[in-house]
Amino acid sequence: MSQSTNNLASYIWSLADLLRGDFKQSQYGRIILPFTLLRRLECVLQASKAMFLEEAARVDKMDLPEEAKDKLLLRASGLSFYNTSKMDLSTLGANGIKDNLESYIQSFSKDAREIFEHFKFGEFLVQLDDANLLYKAVQQVKGADLRPEVVSNHDMGLVFEELIRRFAEGSNETAGEHFTPRDIVDLTTSLVFMEDDDALTREGIIRTIYDPTAGTGGFLSAGMEYVLSLNNDAVMRAFGQELNPESYAICKADMLIKGQEVQNIKLGNTLSNDQLATESFDYMLANPPFGVDWKKIEKDIKDEHSIKGHDGRFGPGLPRVSDGSLLFLLHLISKLRDTDKGGGRIGIILNGSPLFTGGAGSGESEIRRYILESDLLEAIVGLPTDMFYNTGIATYVWVLTNKKDPDRKGRVQLINGTDLYGKMQKSLGSKRKRMGEDDIRTITRCFGAFEPVAAQRLDKPEDAKSNRGRQSATPKTATPKTFAAKVFQTHEFGYRRLTIERPLRESYQFNDDRIAPLRFAPRPLHAIMQWIYDTYGTGWDEDGTDYGVLAAHEVEIRTHIKAEFPELKEKQIKDALDPKTWAAQLAILQQARAVQAKIGTDQHDDTNGYDAAVKATGIKLDAAAKKQITAAVSWKNPKAKKVIKKIHKNTPPDEYFGLFDVDGQTVEYKPDGDLRDNENVPLDPASNTTATVVEYFQAEVLPHVKDAWIDGSKRDAIDGEVGIVGYEIPFNRHFYTYVPPRDLTEIDADLDKVSAEIMALLQEVHS
Repeated sequence: MSQSTNNLASYIWSLADLLRGDFKQSQYGRIILPFTLLRRLECVLQASKAMFLEEAARVDKMDLPEEAKDKLLLRASGLSFYNTSKMDLSTLGANGIKDNLESYIQSFSKDAREIFEHFKFGEFLVQLDDANLLYKAVQQVKGADLRPEVVSNHDMGLVFEELIRRFAEGSNETAGEHFTPRDIVDLTTSLVFMEDDDALTREGIIRTIYDPTAGTGGFLSAGMEYVLSLNNDAVMRAFGQELNPESYAICKADMLIKGQEVQNIKLGNTLSNDQLATESFDYMLANPPFGVDWKKIEKDIKDEHSIKGHDGRFGPGLPRVSDGSLLFLLHLISKLRDTDKGGGRIGIILNGSPLFTGGAGSGESEIRRYILESDLLEAIVGLPTDMFYNTGIATYVWVLTNKKDPDRKGRVQLINGTDLYGKMQKSLGSKRKRMGEDDIRTITRCFGAFEPVAAQRLDKPEDAKSNRGRQSATPKTATPKTFAAKVFQTHEFGYRRLTIERPLRESYQFNDDRIAPLRFAPRPLHAIMQWIYDTYGTGWDEDGTDYGVLAAHEVEIRTHIKAEFPELKEKQIKDALDPKTWAAQLAILQQARAVQAKIGTDQHDDTNGYDAAVKATGIKLDAAAKKQITAAVSWKNPKAKKVIKKIHKNTPPDEYFGLFDVDGQTVEYKPDGDLRDNENVPLDPASNTTATVVEYFQAEVLPHVKDAWIDGSKRDAIDGEVGIVGYEIPFNRHFYTYVPPRDLTEIDADLDKVSAEIMALLQEVHS
């Protein structure tokens, strides 16, 4: 900002001195911003007001619908707004000033009037009037000369931005909801626009800029400011949508002041109700909310995903409901201008979750896959922590485009700027650090060069350490602050998740201890039936008619269930009390005893003969009884024989994929779910997938588990190859610097010293 615009912003903000005491600091902006807008609009209309009022009177006499009148009045004003009132701030008078001011505001055109409504300006006018401050506030505001010949649209935009900044910083508790810090805005804007510097300096250039989470319009303003700094004759058209009515009002006011078409700024939820659905854009900048769930709009999102697929915004996949960040990214990608029309560029700020959350096949992984395999991602910049007003978490700037330069195709740059910051003298909410111009320049130059940068030490002071508690005599060496960048092929972030199986090994034994639990139904009834039997059934005659009859004890049983088994539903309780349930379980127990009498009580470590042994007894078991009995008498035993699932005929063996040659037969074993594991094999598009998978399996799995195999049925839904493809971007892992631990002798010396101090203190206590 120039000194004159800064002075003007300070003069306008001095209205806060009048408000102090009667209003909270967080309310100042809600009064000052609409008053500033009101004065600017009044000054813009001032020169042609007399002529416009004559035309307005003529139009008012016409028998036309309101919409037609509005169009005629807009044409008469020559602007995107008008005011039909004969009053202005100088003629409101002291008596009845509230009513006069409200009438004056209601005389504005719809778009301008709507801004004041979303500010809830009428409520503040009542409070100002009650505090006898309204007349004084109007007198101070009208003293600002905001005529276009004195303050240009560009300078007025800067003044309004400064007022927004002061408002946001004065309400730290909500600043992060609608305001992105200026240093982050400057960095993101530079990264998105710098690749088009040549194009932006041509004559007659027209560009569109869009923010789906517009907030107060900071990104839109910064983007327009960047282009105009390169080419003052360029035409920038701003588009945006915002969910918060107050932020929407500020953004719309800012765009109105800058001479933008405010109809392009929309109010509503971008994800569930895209009000710019048919538009595409040259540049897009966004700072969507971190980790906000989308449960309220889940049906809308899932319907679009399932019905429209890739013809909609969310075709590649859906992230988990608890975090909608990647939905905003997909939304932006869908808005990229077609490459034959010049393409588009995106700069979006995200937290760490979108980099790695979700395994292979998950919605998050599939979204990353789409972005990388479509070669849309250009760079990711890691930012310092504590950069935002309402959170201190790690954040990243993603830069995407569908018009990559040839030398960038198929490659992605990671830039580690986590140490590029300076400490702020005074924290603003959670914001304790700020990126300086040199820090931003370092990142943008690195991005422009698109080359790896080996870790280089920064000339930055060490962060101040806490002086609380016991201080170590040999303090830990501070990790040096560094800057680095790496360039990767897009496929290097991908992998195939293989499912590794191992054979099930089981033993079985029909002894009394194993078949006794068959008296009770399986879970969830098992525990309560066992308690009932131990309490009331030990004297039951298995051949008698009273077995399982519990009517006399129902009240006590229900009381116990309510106290100890509250998860049981009424139907389950009735089943536990039903004599038929007890009779059915007793029948299964008696069948098991009959099998026991034939087979004996010896342990068998080969369950492949189990079915034949049971069948040989001649005792017929239905499916439910056999399932319960088998579960009761068998258990996993690593020393038992492998359980055969199937013997394949006319199928050659393939031991890597679970088909084993056993005595000339191709045998497939049952897998043990408890031993199941996954392995991630790096993607290698230059090699045959099966060969790569087998080579990895031979080198990394077989040496450790000789009887393992790859589940060949788990195949990727897109390419049909073995293994599920996944993508993740482990940003921190790529920049991790190993710091060796202190020498053990130093640690022992410290421990000895502390121990001696403790012993000395204990001796003082005892003496």
